[in-house]
Amino acid sequence: MEGNDTTGTDFQLAGFSMTWKQEILAFFIFLLIYVLTVVANILIIALVRLDRSLHKPMYFFLSNFSFLEIWYTSCTIPKMLSDFLSKKKSISKNGCIVQFYFLFFCGAVENLLLSVMALDRFVAICYPLRYPAVMNNSMCVRLAGGCWVASCLVVLLPAVPLSKLPFCGLLMIDHVFCDFSPLLRLSCMRNSLSEISFLFLAWVILLGSFILIMISYIFIISTIVKMSSAGGRHNAFTTCASHLLVIFLYYGTVLFIYVRPSAQQTFDLDKVISVFYCMVTPLLNPLIYSLRNQEVRTALKRMINKLRGLKRKESMFSL
Repeated sequence: MEGNDTTGTDFQLAGFSMTWKQEILAFFIFLLIYVLTVVANILIIALVRLDRSLHKPMYFFLSNFSFLEIWYTSCTIPKMLSDFLSKKKSISKNGCIVQFYFLFFCGAVENLLLSVMALDRFVAICYPLRYPAVMNNSMCVRLAGGCWVASCLVVLLPAVPLSKLPFCGLLMIDHVFCDFSPLLRLSCMRNSLSEISFLFLAWVILLGSFILIMISYIFIISTIVKMSSAGGRHNAFTTCASHLLVIFLYYGTVLFIYVRPSAQQTFDLDKVISVFYCMVTPLLNPLIYSLRNQEVRTALKRMINKLRGLKRKESMFSL
């Protein structure tokens, strides 16, 4: 088996089966999505930082979430864009492992942040009187920091053993980026520490976060239903609706890919679904949070009015 080890060469990415004209069209579509995603998420971060009305725990976590989405898309789309314009879609082994690490690091952070955001809504709705004391600035920073630091460490468990695996045969990754299962198919070894730790983390982080979120929302919905005020019920549902929509968009795709028997893997379908959760959901998330949230829309209008006021003053001084 050692004689067939070809780890010294680059990996080839199969990508999508498209003609040259289709790849050019895909390049511009993906580029537009990437630019819109980055701009939309930067706008949310700027709004949260500049508008005092958004200096609340919910929007602090939302700004973390938007910062994460920028990095999430940046792990994959720039490489995909270059591949659309290149006939040789190659990536070095080290580059592939680095992409794998940062992709799943961002994925782990997203799971944990969604859990923390659900916890924030649980405390705000189920224990409103204790909310200011529990979700203070110090607690928010610790929860958000914990998500980033914990994810940074746990993803090392599969990434480090994966980097040491020998790879054999034709090093063609049947995917658009360095995902775990297509990489593992090229390895000379199976049932490795990397495979075991990845499956364990996938089940614990993905399913664990999803279960915690669902439990939180069971209590949240039961509390909302018991509210005597119709206005209070409407406000509570509106606050939670955006978060729930993001959760179902994300987990509907990710659970399908990473928490299922390996025998059911269909990489052509996985490519399409992976593009959805790596590209489409990071673009939809800021739109969902901004369009469905009255406070964010109001803050955006204030920012636009301020910019208009500054332009008017500049034009007056120029005259």
